[in-house]
Amino acid sequence: MADALAIAILAAGKGTRMRSALPKVLHRLSGLTLVENVIASTALVVPTRKIVIVGYEAEQVKSALTHIPDLEFVEQRQQLGTGHAVQQVIPALAGFTGNLLVLNGDVPLLRPETVERMLQTHHDNNNAATILTAQMEDPTGYGRVFTDDNLVVKEIIEHRDCTLAQRENHRTNAGIYCFRWSALMDVLPYLKADNDQSEYYLTDVIKDLAPVMAMDTAPAEVAGINNRKQLSAAEVVMQNRIKDELMLSGITLINADSITIDATVTVEPDVIIEPQTHLRGNCVIKSGCHIGPGALIENSTIGENTRLVHSVVSDSAVAAGGRIGPFAHIRGQAHVGENCRIGNFVEVKKSTIGNNTNAAHLSYLGDAELGEQVNVGAGTITVNYDGRNKHKTVIGDRTKTGANSCLVAPITIGADTTIGAGSVLTKDVEGDCLVFARSPQKSIPGWKPKYLRDE
Repeated sequence: MADALAIAILAAGKGTRMRSALPKVLHRLSGLTLVENVIASTALVVPTRKIVIVGYEAEQVKSALTHIPDLEFVEQRQQLGTGHAVQQVIPALAGFTGNLLVLNGDVPLLRPETVERMLQTHHDNNNAATILTAQMEDPTGYGRVFTDDNLVVKEIIEHRDCTLAQRENHRTNAGIYCFRWSALMDVLPYLKADNDQSEYYLTDVIKDLAPVMAMDTAPAEVAGINNRKQLSAAEVVMQNRIKDELMLSGITLINADSITIDATVTVEPDVIIEPQTHLRGNCVIKSGCHIGPGALIENSTIGENTRLVHSVVSDSAVAAGGRIGPFAHIRGQAHVGENCRIGNFVEVKKSTIGNNTNAAHLSYLGDAELGEQVNVGAGTITVNYDGRNKHKTVIGDRTKTGANSCLVAPITIGADTTIGAGSVLTKDVEGDCLVFARSPQKSIPGWKPKYLRDE
């Protein structure tokens, strides 16, 4: 397909039925906004221009899409229908020759393969327009598309205008189009709003274009999102797609219905994911991992052959061979080295943990740098906050902290040091030594007050 391609995505509406201050296209579906899912559906085609038509909360929509390269924006200040929206791109496409693909920002389940096939159909038949259609089981309320045996469109009739016989036709208009731009420009500037809604409908150009062809796809692909119930139904569809693809690629999902995985997650083969596990954001789960049950991992990388159970990891990285949990919390740009154990009720925040280091239970490691083969005793706390600022703790290789140790930062503990249990350290410690800080043990006889002794 040598013709130049421009894509226009309609994303100007408020979405009143969502009952939300958030623009409809910014509601999330499997980790991406609705409009990001629509953009993802174009992954198999190579457009020369990508234009998003914004309106309601335009700046918010633009800001949410700044990470996507080469997007252009045009504004539809008044939302006067689909035809009016596409009219807004006319100045931006001055001098353009090629085809225009029109997508809806609230139709997020369209598959990239369907978009590719639609454009191929458009090109192979030299169509002036190609319409995506779906055979709906219950087409009530949808405009009907009438074609001949070769799928050449004869007319589109709105449901309310159909006769009883015409309503037996279940081929419906999905509102997704590919136009030869030069042919569309002969009609689009002259659209009229001669209807009850006083809006400019893109379907009105079809009767003045030829040839126009329909292409059927599965109804689920073209389901629009107008309310939270439809968003929930779309989530089920998207999750099934994601999990089917993962299982066929060599990943075991135990009780898949209880697991959620965002579209932005990468899972390598030979991973086992157990029930009630949720993978969100830009996660990478390396091969050989056993994740869950009951894990939440967000925007993090989990290295090969790591076992992670009943724990939370966010915005962090765990290297290969880790044993995480149960009930561990790793967060805030933490980096856990190879073959480390982060055990039950251990929190690691914005810290670097060296290879082969163990923190087995009941500890807090915040703003810390631990070397290799460190053993963190139960109840070890890095006291990193003075009420205003966070301070760093450094622990050298092979050092051991005793149970219930408090390391008051800023502090550096040298390598090969053993810290006695119950110590509160406030000063730096040289390496290769035993250090402890305890108050002398005292016994006070007869300590009970009189009212207790008389009982």
